Amino acid sequence: MSEGLEAIRAALACDPALYEGVVRAEREWEGTIFSVEHLEVELSDGSRAWREVVRHHGGAGVVAVRDGRVCLVRQYRVALGRMTLEIPAGKVDPSEPREVCAARELAEETGLIAERLELLTESYGAPGFTNEHTSVYLAHGLTQGEASLDEGEFLNVVWVPLDDALAAIRAGLIDDAKTVSGILAAKAYGML
Repeated sequence: MSEGLEAIRAALACDPALYEGVVRAEREWEGTIFSVEHLEVELSDGSRAWREVVRHHGGAGVVAVRDGRVCLVRQYRVALGRMTLEIPAGKVDPSEPREVCAARELAEETGLIAERLELLTESYGAPGFTNEHTSVYLAHGLTQGEASLDEGEFLNVVWVPLDDALAAIRAGLIDDAKTVSGILAAKAYGML
């Protein structure tokens, strides 16, 4: 293992000077996709503070590339009040393997079937308040099937040239965290 990775592992080791211990947890709200907790924590100096945390089952997404173009889904996101371009992705069902979720979402949203999925990266979108964890895979051996969107799901599939997708990331036009991290990881690893 490289010295750089060892230094990063050391930087990620638990540090008592920065640790926050949970003293009390109160579940404030329970939904089908996430729940909200109010946590009282003890800080390293002995004082106490409150944290609001969103607990989420997590998700999985797929970077699918064919003929130098990346498959993105175009959809309206009400939380943002605008359209987004994202890799095909969705939430992991309880006890569902992440790779199974990724393959299911790719097929449902785009009709694409991957012969094989390769893990590209893992990410936490906003660790300051949520544990939402997303696994992003690279699709290999794509074949086209029929899309089967969930009830109430509306989106369009668009194929964007990889260089245009990278330029759109730099310009802030593609700004979804799983999409950015997935495309950049695939490019950095020389997979695209």
